[in-house]
Amino acid sequence: MSTIALSRYTAAGLLAGLLFVGCGPSGNSNSPTGGTGATGSSGAGSESTGAGTELKSDLLAPAELAKLSGKIQIDGSSSLFPVSEAVGEDFQIAVKKKVQVPIAHAGTGGGMKRFVRGEIDICDASRPISESEMAGCKEAGIEFIELPVCFDALTIVVHTSNKLNSITVDQLKTIWEPDAEKKVVKWNQVDPTWPDSDLRLFGAGSDSGTFDYFTEATVGKARSSRKDYNASEDDNTLVQGVKGDAGALGYIPFAYYTENTKAVKALAVDWEKDDLGPVEPTLENVLAAKYNPLSRPLFLYVNRKSADRPEVKAFVEYYIVNATKLVTEVKYMPLPGDEYQLVLNRFRELKVGSAFKGKPEVGVKIQDILAREVQ
Repeated sequence: MSTIALSRYTAAGLLAGLLFVGCGPSGNSNSPTGGTGATGSSGAGSESTGAGTELKSDLLAPAELAKLSGKIQIDGSSSLFPVSEAVGEDFQIAVKKKVQVPIAHAGTGGGMKRFVRGEIDICDASRPISESEMAGCKEAGIEFIELPVCFDALTIVVHTSNKLNSITVDQLKTIWEPDAEKKVVKWNQVDPTWPDSDLRLFGAGSDSGTFDYFTEATVGKARSSRKDYNASEDDNTLVQGVKGDAGALGYIPFAYYTENTKAVKALAVDWEKDDLGPVEPTLENVLAAKYNPLSRPLFLYVNRKSADRPEVKAFVEYYIVNATKLVTEVKYMPLPGDEYQLVLNRFRELKVGSAFKGKPEVGVKIQDILAREVQ
């Protein structure tokens, strides 16, 4: 069990009363709403999910869950792993462990490679499916259902001894763009007021959807990055790297930061395209649509044929129906109840395809995404 998963059994009353972020069947940004979140009960039959909406599923009645058996294969995003692990553990309790739910976290890219080969039923993803992955699915005859399930905030972290409190997106570009490789190696090369000391970087590996999204948001082009940094698809490895190096700077998912606030220090991010100044990576700021451009949606991609199997269908519905409670417990940001209903409808209607064009998007509004048809 991961470090993050352990915390879900000891945390209580997390995030009560916070405004939830809006996201539809394929969201890529965040928008404040007037509803408040309710964690509700994790009972198998229904779940209160904020905004006055209660999701229900006959598939999740105890008598129906008792009929299930089999194995559901899941791989992909390490960012979404804490949520999927929490859902998987609760689902196995509900089915009395008669359904196996092994969940790997090879990164979005690694998971998608297996998804395209038909090796897994569900791919966790921290970015929309890419153009080449869509082409691979088409060639392999694999249809997929795209389901956003929550929001994350990529968090810029440094060693706890670092005196810096904020960083701009332009400075992040200066640090991470390909031209910086073997050139920008000291802090004062980014800003002359910063120390004349070595700068060592920690970030997501190239198989990670976090890598794609971060480079798109900061450098301006997905997968455009210097290569001379400490890379890993395991976010705990990145945390430990930054923790042990006084000259370190890295980026990690928000949940990994919240579990390590004494080990690393988070920086506020100043996006030059707005006038908010430095904004700290807090749940409140993400939910108020202030933490840009590093807020992002996380997705499930479900193999259409797998969705016909009773255990897979029940697991995905369990995921959506119980998402608010379990997403909140691992300190991510849930969608409001009305949007989870749209996600549930999309799954039940087996709508295949993506609302994106094979590319990650930064700053697109939820309302615009909701208006799109999957293709």
